[in-house]
Amino acid sequence: MPRFNYVALDSRGQEAAGVLDAENQNDAVAQLRQAGYFPKSITAEGKAPKAKGKAAGAGSALNKEIKLNINIPFLERKTIKARTLMIFTRQLATLIDAGLPLLRGLTVLSKQEPDPVLKKTITSIAESVQSGGTFSEALSGHPKIFNKLYVNMVKAGELGGVLEVVLLRLAEFQEKAQKIKNKVVSAMFYPVIVLVIAVVIMAFLLAFIVPKFKAIFDDMLGGKPLPPLTEFVIGLSTLVQTNWYFIIAGIVALVVGYNFAAKTKQGGAAIDAFKLRAPVFGDLTRKSSISRFSRTLGTLVTSGVPILQALNITRDTAGNAVVADAITKVHDSVREGESIVQPLEASGVFPPMVISMIDVGEETGQLPEMLLKVAEVYDDEVDNAVSGLTSLLEPVMIVFLAVVVGTIVIALFLPLISIITGMQQQ
Repeated sequence: MPRFNYVALDSRGQEAAGVLDAENQNDAVAQLRQAGYFPKSITAEGKAPKAKGKAAGAGSALNKEIKLNINIPFLERKTIKARTLMIFTRQLATLIDAGLPLLRGLTVLSKQEPDPVLKKTITSIAESVQSGGTFSEALSGHPKIFNKLYVNMVKAGELGGVLEVVLLRLAEFQEKAQKIKNKVVSAMFYPVIVLVIAVVIMAFLLAFIVPKFKAIFDDMLGGKPLPPLTEFVIGLSTLVQTNWYFIIAGIVALVVGYNFAAKTKQGGAAIDAFKLRAPVFGDLTRKSSISRFSRTLGTLVTSGVPILQALNITRDTAGNAVVADAITKVHDSVREGESIVQPLEASGVFPPMVISMIDVGEETGQLPEMLLKVAEVYDDEVDNAVSGLTSLLEPVMIVFLAVVVGTIVIALFLPLISIITGMQQQ
Protein backbone atom coordinates (compact mmCIF):
# COMPACT_ATOMS: atom_id res chain seq x y z
CA MET A 1 0.00 0.00 0.00
CA PRO A 2 1.37 3.45 -0.85
CA ARG A 3 2.75 5.60 1.93
CA PHE A 4 2.22 9.37 2.21
CA ASN A 5 4.12 12.10 4.06
CA TYR A 6 1.80 14.64 5.63
CA VAL A 7 1.91 17.97 7.44
CA ALA A 8 -1.28 18.82 9.37
CA LEU A 9 -2.68 20.96 12.19
CA ASP A 10 -4.19 19.44 15.32
CA SER A 11 -7.22 20.78 17.24
CA ARG A 12 -5.02 23.28 19.11
CA GLY A 13 -3.55 24.64 15.91
CA GLN A 14 -0.16 22.96 16.41
CA GLU A 15 1.63 21.58 13.36
CA ALA A 16 2.29 17.83 13.17
CA ALA A 17 4.11 15.73 10.54
CA GLY A 18 4.32 12.02 9.86
CA VAL A 19 3.76 9.11 7.48
CA LEU A 20 0.60 7.03 6.92
CA ASP A 21 -0.55 4.18 4.67
CA ALA A 22 -3.42 4.98 2.31
CA GLU A 23 -4.78 3.82 -1.03
CA ASN A 24 -4.50 7.31 -2.53
CA GLN A 25 -4.21 10.97 -1.55
CA ASN A 26 -7.96 11.38 -0.95
CA ASP A 27 -7.92 8.39 1.39
CA ALA A 28 -5.00 9.99 3.29
CA VAL A 29 -6.96 13.24 3.68
CA ALA A 30 -10.00 11.30 4.98
CA GLN A 31 -7.86 9.42 7.54
CA LEU A 32 -6.32 12.63 8.85
CA ARG A 33 -9.66 14.38 9.17
CA GLN A 34 -11.16 11.37 10.93
CA ALA A 35 -8.28 11.55 13.44
CA GLY A 36 -9.05 15.23 14.11
CA TYR A 37 -6.29 16.76 11.97
CA PHE A 38 -6.54 19.45 9.27
CA PRO A 39 -4.13 18.60 6.39
CA LYS A 40 -1.78 21.28 5.07
CA SER A 41 0.18 19.14 2.59
CA ILE A 42 0.20 15.47 1.57
CA THR A 43 2.81 13.98 -0.77
CA ALA A 44 3.55 10.40 -1.80
CA GLU A 45 6.63 9.02 -0.04
CA GLY A 46 9.73 9.38 -2.18
CA LYS A 47 8.32 12.32 -4.20
CA ALA A 48 9.64 15.79 -3.43
CA PRO A 49 7.11 18.62 -3.21
CA LYS A 50 6.87 20.79 -6.28
CA ALA A 51 7.98 23.81 -4.34
CA LYS A 52 11.29 22.07 -3.54
CA GLY A 53 11.75 21.13 -7.16
CA LYS A 54 11.37 24.73 -8.12
CA ALA A 55 13.79 25.74 -5.41
CA ALA A 56 16.40 23.34 -6.78
CA GLY A 57 16.31 25.08 -10.11
CA ALA A 58 16.34 28.54 -8.63
CA GLY A 59 19.97 29.12 -9.58
CA SER A 60 19.34 28.60 -13.28
CA ALA A 61 16.15 30.62 -13.13
CA LEU A 62 18.07 33.59 -11.82
CA ASN A 63 20.19 33.54 -14.97
CA LYS A 64 17.06 33.87 -17.09
CA GLU A 65 15.07 36.41 -15.10
CA ILE A 66 15.99 39.10 -12.58
CA LYS A 67 13.15 40.49 -10.47
CA LEU A 68 13.51 43.86 -8.81
CA ASN A 69 11.47 44.31 -5.60
CA ILE A 70 11.71 47.72 -4.03
CA ASN A 71 9.63 48.61 -0.98
CA ILE A 72 9.42 52.22 0.07
CA PRO A 73 7.94 52.27 3.60
CA PHE A 74 6.26 55.68 3.49
CA LEU A 75 4.61 54.89 0.14
CA GLU A 76 3.21 51.51 1.23
CA ARG A 77 -0.53 51.33 1.88
CA LYS A 78 -1.15 50.42 5.52
CA THR A 79 -4.95 50.51 5.69
CA ILE A 80 -7.74 48.54 4.04
CA LYS A 81 -11.28 49.34 2.97
CA ALA A 82 -14.07 48.88 5.51
CA ARG A 83 -15.78 46.41 3.19
CA THR A 84 -12.62 44.27 2.99
CA LEU A 85 -12.40 44.08 6.78
CA MET A 86 -16.11 43.29 7.00
CA ILE A 87 -15.77 40.35 4.59
CA PHE A 88 -12.74 39.01 6.48
CA THR A 89 -14.60 39.20 9.81
CA ARG A 90 -17.63 37.36 8.50
CA GLN A 91 -15.53 34.67 6.79
CA LEU A 92 -13.47 34.07 9.94
CA ALA A 93 -16.63 33.86 12.05
CA THR A 94 -18.12 31.32 9.63
CA LEU A 95 -14.98 29.16 9.66
CA ILE A 96 -14.75 29.12 13.47
CA ASP A 97 -18.48 28.44 13.77
CA ALA A 98 -18.01 25.47 11.40
CA GLY A 99 -15.50 23.94 13.83
CA LEU A 100 -12.14 25.00 12.39
CA PRO A 101 -9.50 26.12 14.92
CA LEU A 102 -8.62 29.81 14.89
CA LEU A 103 -5.14 29.24 13.48
CA ARG A 104 -6.45 27.03 10.70
CA GLY A 105 -9.09 29.62 9.84
CA LEU A 106 -6.47 32.38 9.65
CA THR A 107 -4.27 30.19 7.44
CA VAL A 108 -7.13 29.48 5.04
CA LEU A 109 -8.11 33.16 4.79
CA SER A 110 -4.49 34.24 4.34
CA LYS A 111 -4.12 31.97 1.29
CA GLN A 112 -7.26 33.23 -0.45
CA GLU A 113 -7.11 36.93 0.53
CA PRO A 114 -6.63 39.13 -2.60
CA ASP A 115 -5.79 42.36 -0.72
CA PRO A 116 -1.98 42.34 -0.18
CA VAL A 117 -2.11 44.50 2.98
CA LEU A 118 -4.70 42.32 4.71
CA LYS A 119 -2.96 39.15 3.47
CA LYS A 120 0.29 40.26 5.08
CA THR A 121 -1.56 41.26 8.26
CA ILE A 122 -3.39 37.91 8.56
CA THR A 123 -0.10 36.07 8.11
CA SER A 124 1.48 38.15 10.89
CA ILE A 125 -1.52 37.52 13.19
CA ALA A 126 -1.36 33.77 12.50
CA GLU A 127 2.35 33.73 13.40
CA SER A 128 1.61 35.57 16.65
CA VAL A 129 -1.17 33.12 17.56
CA GLN A 130 1.02 30.13 16.66
CA SER A 131 3.79 31.43 18.93
CA GLY A 132 1.39 31.43 21.90
CA GLY A 133 -0.14 34.91 21.88
CA THR A 134 -3.86 35.59 22.08
CA PHE A 135 -5.88 36.66 19.05
CA SER A 136 -6.76 40.03 20.58
CA GLU A 137 -3.10 40.75 21.38
CA ALA A 138 -2.16 39.94 17.79
CA LEU A 139 -4.91 42.26 16.49
CA SER A 140 -3.77 45.12 18.74
CA GLY A 141 -0.44 45.08 16.92
CA HIS A 142 -2.19 46.43 13.81
CA PRO A 143 -4.12 49.50 15.06
CA LYS A 144 -4.52 51.02 11.59
CA ILE A 145 -6.65 48.05 10.52
CA PHE A 146 -8.24 46.85 13.77
CA ASN A 147 -9.48 49.69 15.98
CA LYS A 148 -10.09 49.58 19.76
CA LEU A 149 -13.69 48.51 19.28
CA TYR A 150 -12.64 45.49 17.21
CA VAL A 151 -9.83 44.44 19.56
CA ASN A 152 -11.87 44.78 22.76
CA MET A 153 -14.85 42.88 21.37
CA VAL A 154 -12.55 40.04 20.30
CA LYS A 155 -10.94 40.08 23.75
CA ALA A 156 -14.37 39.82 25.39
CA GLY A 157 -15.24 36.94 23.03
CA GLU A 158 -12.02 35.11 23.94
CA LEU A 159 -12.65 35.51 27.67
CA GLY A 160 -16.26 34.33 27.33
CA GLY A 161 -15.46 31.48 24.94
CA VAL A 162 -17.84 32.85 22.31
CA LEU A 163 -15.37 34.22 19.75
CA GLU A 164 -17.46 33.14 16.74
CA VAL A 165 -20.55 34.88 18.16
CA VAL A 166 -18.62 38.10 18.77
CA LEU A 167 -17.11 37.99 15.28
CA LEU A 168 -20.58 37.61 13.77
CA ARG A 169 -21.76 40.61 15.81
CA LEU A 170 -18.75 42.56 14.62
CA ALA A 171 -19.51 41.70 10.99
CA GLU A 172 -23.15 42.76 11.41
CA PHE A 173 -22.04 45.95 13.16
CA GLN A 174 -19.64 46.80 10.33
CA GLU A 175 -22.29 46.09 7.67
CA LYS A 176 -24.91 48.32 9.30
CA ALA A 177 -22.41 51.09 10.08
CA GLN A 178 -21.15 51.05 6.48
CA LYS A 179 -24.72 51.11 5.18
CA ILE A 180 -25.54 54.21 7.24
CA LYS A 181 -22.29 55.91 6.18
CA ASN A 182 -22.99 55.22 2.50
CA LYS A 183 -26.48 56.71 2.81
CA VAL A 184 -25.18 59.89 4.43
CA VAL A 185 -22.43 60.23 1.82
CA SER A 186 -24.90 59.67 -1.04
CA ALA A 187 -27.21 62.35 0.37
CA MET A 188 -24.35 64.88 0.38
CA PHE A 189 -22.80 63.74 -2.90
CA TYR A 190 -25.46 65.12 -5.24
CA PRO A 191 -25.47 68.75 -4.07
CA VAL A 192 -21.68 68.86 -3.95
CA ILE A 193 -21.40 67.60 -7.53
CA VAL A 194 -23.99 70.10 -8.78
CA LEU A 195 -22.24 72.92 -6.93
CA VAL A 196 -18.87 71.99 -8.45
CA ILE A 197 -20.40 71.84 -11.94
CA ALA A 198 -22.02 75.25 -11.43
CA VAL A 199 -18.71 76.79 -10.30
CA VAL A 200 -16.79 75.27 -13.24
CA ILE A 201 -19.38 76.50 -15.79
CA MET A 202 -19.48 79.96 -14.25
CA ALA A 203 -15.66 80.20 -14.19
CA PHE A 204 -15.47 79.13 -17.85
CA LEU A 205 -18.08 81.66 -18.96
CA LEU A 206 -16.53 84.51 -16.97
CA ALA A 207 -12.95 83.74 -18.06
CA PHE A 208 -13.43 82.96 -21.77
CA ILE A 209 -16.90 83.83 -23.08
CA VAL A 210 -17.76 87.14 -21.39
CA PRO A 211 -14.50 88.91 -22.53
CA LYS A 212 -15.31 88.14 -26.17
CA PHE A 213 -18.79 89.59 -25.80
CA LYS A 214 -17.29 92.66 -24.09
CA ALA A 215 -15.09 93.29 -27.13
CA ILE A 216 -18.16 93.00 -29.40
CA PHE A 217 -20.13 95.46 -27.24
CA ASP A 218 -17.27 97.98 -27.26
CA ASP A 219 -17.10 97.86 -31.08
CA MET A 220 -20.80 97.99 -31.84
CA LEU A 221 -22.15 100.24 -29.08
CA GLY A 222 -19.40 102.84 -29.32
CA GLY A 223 -19.18 103.49 -25.60
CA LYS A 224 -22.93 103.59 -24.91
CA PRO A 225 -23.95 102.51 -21.39
CA LEU A 226 -24.70 98.82 -20.86
CA PRO A 227 -27.58 97.39 -18.81
CA PRO A 228 -26.74 97.14 -15.07
CA LEU A 229 -26.86 93.33 -15.10
CA THR A 230 -24.41 93.22 -18.01
CA GLU A 231 -22.11 95.72 -16.26
CA PHE A 232 -22.15 93.51 -13.17
CA VAL A 233 -21.28 90.32 -15.11
CA ILE A 234 -18.50 92.07 -17.07
CA GLY A 235 -17.09 93.51 -13.85
CA LEU A 236 -17.13 90.04 -12.29
CA SER A 237 -15.39 88.66 -15.38
CA THR A 238 -12.67 91.32 -15.16
CA LEU A 239 -12.20 90.52 -11.47
CA VAL A 240 -11.77 86.82 -12.24
CA GLN A 241 -9.32 87.48 -15.08
CA THR A 242 -7.11 89.90 -13.17
CA ASN A 243 -7.20 88.21 -9.75
CA TRP A 244 -7.58 84.52 -10.55
CA TYR A 245 -4.41 83.62 -8.64
CA PHE A 246 -5.71 85.39 -5.52
CA ILE A 247 -9.00 83.51 -5.83
CA ILE A 248 -7.24 80.13 -6.11
CA ALA A 249 -4.92 81.04 -3.23
CA GLY A 250 -7.95 82.03 -1.15
CA ILE A 251 -9.68 78.70 -1.82
CA VAL A 252 -6.52 76.76 -0.94
CA ALA A 253 -6.06 78.83 2.23
CA LEU A 254 -9.69 78.18 3.18
CA VAL A 255 -9.29 74.41 2.76
CA VAL A 256 -5.98 74.34 4.64
CA GLY A 257 -7.40 76.53 7.41
CA TYR A 258 -10.44 74.29 7.75
CA ASN A 259 -8.28 71.15 8.00
CA PHE A 260 -5.99 72.82 10.52
CA ALA A 261 -8.92 74.00 12.64
CA ALA A 262 -10.53 70.55 12.48
CA LYS A 263 -7.38 69.02 14.00
CA THR A 264 -7.37 71.37 17.01
CA LYS A 265 -9.55 70.58 20.01
CA GLN A 266 -11.52 73.83 20.04
CA GLY A 267 -11.77 74.11 16.26
CA GLY A 268 -12.90 70.49 15.86
CA ALA A 269 -15.53 70.95 18.57
CA ALA A 270 -16.85 74.12 16.90
CA ILE A 271 -17.02 72.43 13.47
CA ASP A 272 -18.76 69.34 14.89
CA ALA A 273 -21.24 71.52 16.79
CA PHE A 274 -22.04 73.38 13.55
CA LYS A 275 -22.55 70.06 11.72
CA LEU A 276 -25.22 69.09 14.25
CA ARG A 277 -27.01 72.46 13.91
CA ALA A 278 -26.45 73.12 10.21
CA PRO A 279 -29.54 73.80 8.13
CA VAL A 280 -30.75 70.93 5.94
CA PHE A 281 -27.87 68.54 6.81
CA GLY A 282 -27.79 69.04 10.60
CA ASP A 283 -30.73 66.74 11.29
CA LEU A 284 -29.22 63.97 9.18
CA THR A 285 -25.85 64.29 10.95
CA ARG A 286 -27.53 64.20 14.37
CA LYS A 287 -29.53 61.05 13.56
CA SER A 288 -26.53 59.20 12.14
CA SER A 289 -24.46 60.15 15.24
CA ILE A 290 -27.17 58.82 17.58
CA SER A 291 -27.42 55.60 15.55
CA ARG A 292 -23.64 55.14 15.68
CA PHE A 293 -23.46 55.80 19.44
CA SER A 294 -26.32 53.42 20.24
CA ARG A 295 -25.08 50.59 18.02
CA THR A 296 -21.47 50.82 19.19
CA LEU A 297 -22.28 50.91 22.91
CA GLY A 298 -25.02 48.29 22.61
CA THR A 299 -22.81 45.90 20.62
CA LEU A 300 -19.89 46.26 23.05
CA VAL A 301 -21.97 45.71 26.20
CA THR A 302 -23.85 42.79 24.62
CA SER A 303 -20.52 41.17 23.75
CA GLY A 304 -19.36 41.30 27.37
CA VAL A 305 -17.18 44.41 27.40
CA PRO A 306 -17.43 46.21 30.81
CA ILE A 307 -19.61 49.33 30.66
CA LEU A 308 -16.84 51.83 31.56
CA GLN A 309 -14.47 50.36 28.99
CA ALA A 310 -17.29 50.25 26.43
CA LEU A 311 -18.02 53.94 27.02
CA ASN A 312 -14.36 54.83 26.46
CA ILE A 313 -14.29 52.89 23.18
CA THR A 314 -17.59 54.44 22.07
CA ARG A 315 -16.21 57.90 22.82
CA ASP A 316 -13.06 57.24 20.77
CA THR A 317 -15.13 56.05 17.79
CA ALA A 318 -17.97 58.59 18.07
CA GLY A 319 -16.82 60.67 15.08
CA ASN A 320 -18.20 63.90 16.59
CA ALA A 321 -16.58 65.97 19.35
CA VAL A 322 -19.92 67.06 20.84
CA VAL A 323 -21.15 63.46 21.12
CA ALA A 324 -17.74 62.37 22.47
CA ASP A 325 -17.92 65.05 25.18
CA ALA A 326 -21.40 63.82 26.16
CA ILE A 327 -20.08 60.24 26.38
CA THR A 328 -17.21 61.42 28.60
CA LYS A 329 -19.73 62.91 31.03
CA VAL A 330 -21.75 59.67 30.92
CA HIS A 331 -18.56 57.73 31.75
CA ASP A 332 -17.84 59.98 34.75
CA SER A 333 -21.44 59.65 35.92
CA VAL A 334 -21.44 55.84 35.68
CA ARG A 335 -18.07 55.65 37.44
CA GLU A 336 -19.59 57.57 40.36
CA GLY A 337 -22.50 55.13 40.47
CA GLU A 338 -25.02 57.56 39.00
CA SER A 339 -27.46 57.24 36.09
CA ILE A 340 -26.50 57.29 32.41
CA VAL A 341 -29.52 59.42 31.54
CA GLN A 342 -28.75 62.83 33.07
CA PRO A 343 -25.48 63.52 31.15
CA LEU A 344 -27.12 62.48 27.86
CA GLU A 345 -30.04 64.79 28.51
CA ALA A 346 -27.75 67.69 29.47
CA SER A 347 -25.74 67.37 26.23
CA GLY A 348 -28.66 68.59 24.10
CA VAL A 349 -27.74 66.12 21.35
CA PHE A 350 -30.09 63.29 22.20
CA PRO A 351 -33.87 63.84 21.76
CA PRO A 352 -36.36 62.99 24.53
CA MET A 353 -37.44 59.73 22.86
CA VAL A 354 -33.89 58.36 22.98
CA ILE A 355 -33.45 59.50 26.59
CA SER A 356 -36.70 57.79 27.58
CA MET A 357 -35.77 54.49 25.87
CA ILE A 358 -32.33 54.43 27.50
CA ASP A 359 -33.89 55.30 30.87
CA VAL A 360 -36.31 52.37 30.58
CA GLY A 361 -33.50 50.04 29.52
CA GLU A 362 -31.39 51.09 32.52
CA GLU A 363 -34.24 50.61 34.98
CA THR A 364 -35.23 47.18 33.63
CA GLY A 365 -31.65 45.91 33.28
CA GLN A 366 -31.97 45.65 29.49
CA LEU A 367 -29.76 48.58 28.48
CA PRO A 368 -27.85 46.73 25.71
CA GLU A 369 -31.06 45.52 24.05
CA MET A 370 -32.61 48.98 24.30
CA LEU A 371 -29.53 50.64 22.81
CA LEU A 372 -29.64 48.29 19.83
CA LYS A 373 -33.36 49.03 19.46
CA VAL A 374 -32.58 52.77 19.40
CA ALA A 375 -29.97 52.08 16.68
CA GLU A 376 -32.56 50.25 14.56
CA VAL A 377 -35.08 53.06 15.00
CA TYR A 378 -32.54 55.67 13.97
CA ASP A 379 -31.38 53.61 11.02
CA ASP A 380 -34.93 53.99 9.71
CA GLU A 381 -34.82 57.69 10.60
CA VAL A 382 -31.64 58.11 8.56
CA ASP A 383 -33.31 56.30 5.64
CA ASN A 384 -36.27 58.67 5.76
CA ALA A 385 -34.03 61.73 6.18
CA VAL A 386 -31.90 60.75 3.18
CA SER A 387 -34.98 60.19 1.01
CA GLY A 388 -36.51 63.49 2.05
CA LEU A 389 -33.25 65.37 1.59
CA THR A 390 -32.68 63.93 -1.87
CA SER A 391 -36.21 64.80 -3.04
CA LEU A 392 -35.78 68.33 -1.65
CA LEU A 393 -32.29 69.04 -2.98
CA GLU A 394 -32.74 67.77 -6.55
CA PRO A 395 -35.12 70.54 -7.71
CA VAL A 396 -33.30 73.16 -5.59
CA MET A 397 -29.90 72.38 -7.15
CA ILE A 398 -31.36 72.25 -10.67
CA VAL A 399 -32.92 75.68 -10.17
CA PHE A 400 -29.64 76.97 -8.69
CA LEU A 401 -27.65 75.77 -11.71
CA ALA A 402 -30.23 77.27 -14.09
CA VAL A 403 -30.12 80.63 -12.27
CA VAL A 404 -26.32 80.82 -12.34
CA VAL A 405 -25.99 80.00 -16.03
CA GLY A 406 -29.18 81.84 -17.03
CA THR A 407 -28.11 85.10 -15.34
CA ILE A 408 -24.87 85.20 -17.32
CA VAL A 409 -26.63 84.33 -20.59
CA ILE A 410 -29.33 86.99 -20.07
CA ALA A 411 -26.69 89.58 -19.16
CA LEU A 412 -24.90 88.91 -22.45
CA PHE A 413 -28.05 88.99 -24.59
CA LEU A 414 -29.52 92.23 -23.23
CA PRO A 415 -27.02 94.46 -25.12
CA LEU A 416 -27.47 92.32 -28.24
CA ILE A 417 -31.18 93.13 -28.18
CA SER A 418 -30.32 96.86 -28.08
CA ILE A 419 -27.88 96.42 -30.98
CA ILE A 420 -30.46 94.53 -33.10
CA THR A 421 -33.14 97.12 -32.34
CA GLY A 422 -30.79 99.95 -33.36
CA MET A 423 -29.91 98.21 -36.64
CA GLN A 424 -33.63 97.73 -37.46
CA GLN A 425 -34.35 101.44 -36.86
CA GLN A 426 -31.51 102.42 -39.20
